Amino acid sequence: MILMNDFKAEPEELVQRQLAAVERVLRSGWYILGKEVKDFEAAWANCCGVAEAVGVANGMDAIEIGLRTLGIGAGDEVITTPMTAFATVLAIFRVGAQPVLADIDADTALSSMDSVARCISSKTKAVLLVHMYGQLSDMAKWQEFCRLQGILLLEDCAQAHLAQWSGNVAGSFGAYGAYSFYPTKNLGAIGDAGALVTNDFELAERARVIRNYGQSERYHHPELGLNSRLDELHAAMLTERLKWLDSFTVRRREVAEAYHANVKNPAITMLALPLQSKSHVYHLFVVRCEERDRLSKYLTAAGVANLAHYPIPAHQQRPCAEVRVDPNGLPAVEAHAKTCLSIPCHPQMTDDDVAKVVEVVNAFK
Repeated sequence: MILMNDFKAEPEELVQRQLAAVERVLRSGWYILGKEVKDFEAAWANCCGVAEAVGVANGMDAIEIGLRTLGIGAGDEVITTPMTAFATVLAIFRVGAQPVLADIDADTALSSMDSVARCISSKTKAVLLVHMYGQLSDMAKWQEFCRLQGILLLEDCAQAHLAQWSGNVAGSFGAYGAYSFYPTKNLGAIGDAGALVTNDFELAERARVIRNYGQSERYHHPELGLNSRLDELHAAMLTERLKWLDSFTVRRREVAEAYHANVKNPAITMLALPLQSKSHVYHLFVVRCEERDRLSKYLTAAGVANLAHYPIPAHQQRPCAEVRVDPNGLPAVEAHAKTCLSIPCHPQMTDDDVAKVVEVVNAFK
């Protein structure tokens, strides 16, 4: 079986470096908010081209903490996409704000600017863009759009590690970017982990207070916070994995390029090619098929793992029954959710693996 992710096939050198990192933490005797977290925060901020990175417990907390730092809460609206992991929407709910759900561009599955514009109201405080599947749209246009509308641009970068637009990295375009380091992400920990990145020093400082019970200094709690700290152990292993991220990203793009060049099946629709060479990091490679369920079963039987991300969009989930959506509806989201299917695209795939996936997909009838 060609897996969606194959951690057991990762280079032995990386495995040994991670084991050494575990030993380093154990022997340090310091397990919470120590040197490893500070070192990883500095390294990740540098990779993202921003001033600050704040390590937190997971990607959803990174979104929530960012919203809290900006004072977004009850009575406010945040426009985002229903074509995302539910954590994106849940973080908005958790601060007491209301998510408003816009449609997507059918060719990319990224938020439609026209739809977002239709969703804006006097209560709108921000647009939370989700860099779905690891791709960036025209970020300069989004920055200008939000500036003209007088609202904040926020970024959910959970799938977009190192994705770039005109030389700038995901998370550097808005007030903050929220990253997940869930194990399957392009940069993944061995468990839950996340980070908020920003060029705003005061925002970062408040995020550090909120992540640690609202504690500004030991036993001083000027506000109600969360328990959302990046562990030393995860930070140490992320530091080692970060050294491999560039080469792993190159390989993801090679696999994706092979799919774009060689998958030729009229029953399969590919998403649009990236607008810039580095604007997509292929956390997922997604195809569309009108007979998605039959295709899925066929691929599995042929030894090719696959998964539908996300077959039930947020607006169809029970907690979102009363959520406001684009007045024109969400036809592109609903069509995408019924037809999308992810096929393997990860750095441990061999050329033979890629060739087999292409052969199997092309043989589907």
